[in-house]
Amino acid sequence: MKPPVLVLFNNPVLPPDHPEAGSEHDILDTVADIAKVLAAAGFDARKLGVDRDPRPLLDELRRRPPLAVFNLFEGLATRPGTEVSVAALLEWLDVPFTGCPSPALVLGRDKIRAKHLLAAAGLPTPAYAVVERPPAPDWGGGWPAIVKPAMQDASIGIDQASVVTDAAQLAARVDHTLAAYGPPVLVERFVTGREFHVNVFEDGPDRTPTVLPLAEIAFRPAKPGRWPVYTFTAKWDEASDEYADCPLVAPVELPPADTARLADLARRAFRLLDCRDYARLDVRMDAAGDFHVLEVNPNPYLNSLALVKGLEAVGRTHEWFVVKLMLDAIGRGGNAVPPGSVTVPVGVVTGA
Repeated sequence: MKPPVLVLFNNPVLPPDHPEAGSEHDILDTVADIAKVLAAAGFDARKLGVDRDPRPLLDELRRRPPLAVFNLFEGLATRPGTEVSVAALLEWLDVPFTGCPSPALVLGRDKIRAKHLLAAAGLPTPAYAVVERPPAPDWGGGWPAIVKPAMQDASIGIDQASVVTDAAQLAARVDHTLAAYGPPVLVERFVTGREFHVNVFEDGPDRTPTVLPLAEIAFRPAKPGRWPVYTFTAKWDEASDEYADCPLVAPVELPPADTARLADLARRAFRLLDCRDYARLDVRMDAAGDFHVLEVNPNPYLNSLALVKGLEAVGRTHEWFVVKLMLDAIGRGGNAVPPGSVTVPVGVVTGA
C-alpha cells in the first residue's frame, strides 16, 4: 500500500481581477508540482484546498487519516492569520506536517515582534519604529526610510512610495498604510545595497540548519525616481518594468569570510524564531559589507528559483527536498514508510 499523505493548501478567495490576486493564485502551481513529485515518489498523495470553512479539513483527516500533511497553506488573503490557525489545528489534532510550527508562523507574520527578537538577540536589523496610530513618530533612524504594513507578507503594501526621504513624506505614507492595512505600521531605515534570499533547511540526523548558496535580487541601475526595492509589482507583475529591473539570480557567491558571517547569522535567526524544516531570510548587505536582516519568512515559496538552484549547487534536487520534507514529517508522527516504497523521482519539476 502506498503511504497516504495529504497536500493541504489555501483555495484562492480573491477574484481574478483583484490587484493582489496574483500573489494568492500562485499557490496552485506549487500544489500541482508538489503533488506530482509525491505521486512519482510512491506516495498516495491527495490534495485538499481549504478556504473560509475548516470543516472539510477536519472531515478529510477523520475519513482518510494521512501519515502526515504537506502543509502549503499560506492563509486566506482576506484572513491572513489563518496561516497560523491551520498549523495550530494540525498540532491540536496531533497530525504531523511539513514546515514551521505555529509559533514560528506567528512571528513570521508579525514583523514587529520578529524585529524585537532579532534586536534583543544582537542580530543586525535596521533601526525601526512602530506606529499604532497617527501621527507619525519623530523619526531618528536616518533617511531614507521605508514604511511597511506589519502584518502582511508577499510584499503586499510595498510600492515605490513606501520609501520616504523626509518627515512630510513619512507622515503621509504612515497615514496611507494605516488606512489601507490597519495598525501596526513598521518604519525602518532603508538599507541601500545588495539584497539576498538566504534559504535555510534542516539536514542530517541531527537536523543541522544548513544554509544554501545565495540568491540575489540583482537590481538594475535605478531609473530616475525609482528605488531599488522589491515591491509588490516587482515581485508579481511580470509585464511591468519593475519586474524586469529586479531579476533573481541564483546561485551567487560572496567572499568566503562574508559567506561564513552570513551563514552564522542565518542559522542563529532560524533557531531564534523556532523555525523547522526550512525558512528563508531576506538580508541586505550595505556598502561597508555589513549584513542587515530585513525579515525571516517561515513559510517561503517552495518552488522558487532561489531554492531550486541553491539545492542544485550542493548536489541536491528539488524532488529530493520535497520527499525529504514528507518523510521527516512522517517520522515526527512516529511512523515510517516501508523500505523501498518511496524513491526520489527525477526531472518532475524545475522551479520558477
